[in-house]
Order: sequence, then C-alpha cells, then structure tokens
Amino acid sequence: MTAATATVSVPRSRGGFAGALVRGVLHRWLPLAILVVGWEVATRISDSPFFPPPWEIVQRMRELWFTGPASHLFLNGEATGNILPSLGRMVLGLFLSAVVGIVLGIALGRSEQVLAFLNPLMQFARVIPPPTLVPVFIVLFELGTQMQVASIIFSAIWPILLNTADGARSVDQVQMATAETFRLSGADRIRFIIIPSALPKIFAGLRLALSLSLILMVFSELLPGTTNGLGFELTNAQSQSDMPTIWCVIVLLGVLGYLFNTILLAVERRVLTWHRAARKAAS
Repeated sequence: MTAATATVSVPRSRGGFAGALVRGVLHRWLPLAILVVGWEVATRISDSPFFPPPWEIVQRMRELWFTGPASHLFLNGEATGNILPSLGRMVLGLFLSAVVGIVLGIALGRSEQVLAFLNPLMQFARVIPPPTLVPVFIVLFELGTQMQVASIIFSAIWPILLNTADGARSVDQVQMATAETFRLSGADRIRFIIIPSALPKIFAGLRLALSLSLILMVFSELLPGTTNGLGFELTNAQSQSDMPTIWCVIVLLGVLGYLFNTILLAVERRVLTWHRAARKAAS
C-alpha cells in the first residue's frame, strides 16, 4: 500500500507543479494579452492615425532598432546611437544616487540630532520638481551629459537617502549593545549590523529611484544640448508628427521599466533571503 501510494503521489505532485506554473503564467500575462488584443481590435476598427495597432508598433520598433546583426544582439546603428546612451545616463545617475544616498543615509540615520536638524531641508529639496531647476542646472553644468545625469541624480537620490536613513535609525538596540560588548569597530558595526538591518529599506528606496531615473532620463533628454537618446528621438518624432515612432518609444520605455524592475526584485529576493527566513522564524 505504501509503495503504491508513493507511486501514485509522484505524478500528482508533478501535475500540481505544472498546474501552478500554468496558473502563474496566466495570472501574469493574461491581462497583458487581453489588453494587446483589445488594443489591436479597437485601433483596427477606429483607424485613427494617432493610435496605431500594436502589430504596426512592433514592426516599426524592429525597423527602427532591431535590424542589426546577431553579434550585436540585433541592435542597429539607430539603437546604439539612442538607446544605449539613454541607458548609460540612467544607470550612471542611479548608481551615483545609490552610492551617495546610502552613504549619507547611514551617516544621518546613526545621528538623531543631525537627522532632525537636516530633515526639513531634505523634505523641502525632495518635493522640488526637477523641471523647475533647469535654469540652475544650465548654469552649474555643461549642456549635455553632465546636466542630464545631474537632473537624474537630484530626483533619484532622495528616496534612497531617506529610506536608508530610516533603516539605519531603526536598527535593533540589542544588536548594537551586543556589538559594543564585543568591542566591534565602527566599520564592523556598519558592515555586519547596520547595513544588513537597513537593506529592506534600502531596496525600497532603490525601487522608487529606479522608476524616477527612467522618467528623468527621458525628461533630461528633452533639455537643450541633447544630441541623442530616447527623449531626443521622441522630440524629433513629435516635431514630425511621426505617431508610430512616438508609440515605439513609449512601449520601449514600458518594457525597459518592467525589465529593470524585475531584475531589481530578483536581486532583492536573493539578497534578502536571510531576512525573510528570520522573519518567518520569529513569527
């Protein structure tokens, strides 16, 4: 009976896994498929020049960016001249925002008095819309990449800094007392106690900063002095009333945002595995 039961239970387990996998795929992609089909049908019926069908957008995207050789990931000169510079600015701005924001956030989070003193100033700077600072950026930085990266950093740094400071401030005092008992150095306390405890908040700030970086990347390429990038290509398409290209840029930005967010979530799950296990054990 035991062997027979074991023999029968294996295929059930496999079937259950396959069913869960299918349900997961349907749950994630079915709404998008319905949206695309509905969009295709609606645009075919309306025949509006302002809303091209998804199939035409995909075809236009391939013609614009993906007619290159396989050795270059099918990217042509138009793609390497516009998509890659945009991604480079976004990644550089996000990286610098993360480095400065995490370092300053940890420093401020461990000093209650300094954090309380600077918090009104940070909250004031955080809510200033970056477009209003364009004249300031033009005066302080050279037109082009410097000004574009600066505009990204100014917006993306705040969620990282504030979330890191909050995470560093909420470190368990028992752990800090234990570190003091074992006479850990300041660097070891930051490395082994403060940073691990603040990581969930840091990743929350990074997710917000990632979205802001993508938005500010496009905005910064609409500023004077831009000679390439997705924002520059979007401006050219708008000036020529090239609606398919406009929609290509919009769709590509959505795909990039989803892809980067998926990668960051995967990294977060990998890094914070111990954190979820500790919470489960505590509960």
